[in-house]
Amino acid sequence: MTNRRSFLKKAGIAGATGAAALSAPAVHAQSMIKWRMQTYAGPALAAHVIKPAIDAFNKAANGEMEIELFFADQLVPTSELFRAMQRGTLDAVQSDDDSMASPTEVTVFGGYFPFASRYSLDVPVLFNQYGLGEIWEAEYAKVGVKHISAGSWDPCHFATVDPIRSLADLSGKRVFTFPTAGRFLTQFGVVPVTLPWEDIEVAVQTGELDGIAWSGITEDYTVGWADVTNYFLTNNISGAWAGSFFANMDRYNELPAHLQTLLKMATDSSHYYRQWWYWGGEADLRVNGTKMELTTVPDEEWAEVEAAALVFWDEIAQESEIKAKVVQIFKDYNDTMVKAGRPYRYG
Repeated sequence: MTNRRSFLKKAGIAGATGAAALSAPAVHAQSMIKWRMQTYAGPALAAHVIKPAIDAFNKAANGEMEIELFFADQLVPTSELFRAMQRGTLDAVQSDDDSMASPTEVTVFGGYFPFASRYSLDVPVLFNQYGLGEIWEAEYAKVGVKHISAGSWDPCHFATVDPIRSLADLSGKRVFTFPTAGRFLTQFGVVPVTLPWEDIEVAVQTGELDGIAWSGITEDYTVGWADVTNYFLTNNISGAWAGSFFANMDRYNELPAHLQTLLKMATDSSHYYRQWWYWGGEADLRVNGTKMELTTVPDEEWAEVEAAALVFWDEIAQESEIKAKVVQIFKDYNDTMVKAGRPYRYG
């Protein structure tokens, strides 16, 4: 009798457990999605321009996804970022189109396209209100890459060993800069030099480089270039670097919709961080920085550079229909800004 009662008791428990199991939803173990992303920036710069956003994404993803972040040239050289992402060696990239040599019609406009912007807010307005975002998305989709979002960085200034106080002082200067910016500056005697990002500081110290035209003053201080250069030219060739977040299209499409949305929000937060970090930093270091002396080319002389940029725009526009469309957007946008007057354009 005791054995029978024990059996019935156990059977009752088993039956209840079985019923509960039948009514409960199935739970399947799901492995975490892991991505590898490389930025164009070295560790000191990445601490501002991307790491906070990726750390926030990983926290908000709550164990569903994790992005492992790599810095400049850590896995592949910056010039190979696009190919590595296209192949799937990297899942995502933060860079400008120009530096990573992407094979698209819009590559030339990434980084510092001469005088395409005057202020950092110009870049997001151009992408979100003037149609550049749709053009970039379509062009990258053709080559298997998702263009996630674009934003602005700092303006492009010269940091040099010797002072630049006139256009003549540019002649013969060996300068680390972006491909398109270098192409434009050669008409003023600048000699563009391409080197790995982490080698720049030493190249200035050894005399291989006379200067850098890759950033504003905030980056010069942040990454150590202000320690090896003596002068900062207040004239610039662009008001803001234009860069983006990209992903391998297949890997992006594999993400559930809520993670795609979270990724977009994280990249937008990165763009926002840079808006105030650079804007405030550029002014503060010009006024309070102690490492570089400020120099200026007179406005009437620098106007020659600005005029040359418009000629350069027309030359680029002749290269393809898409390039002509982008150049026209720049022209229309700047025309609107000039007509709007202060604070949009003046002087």
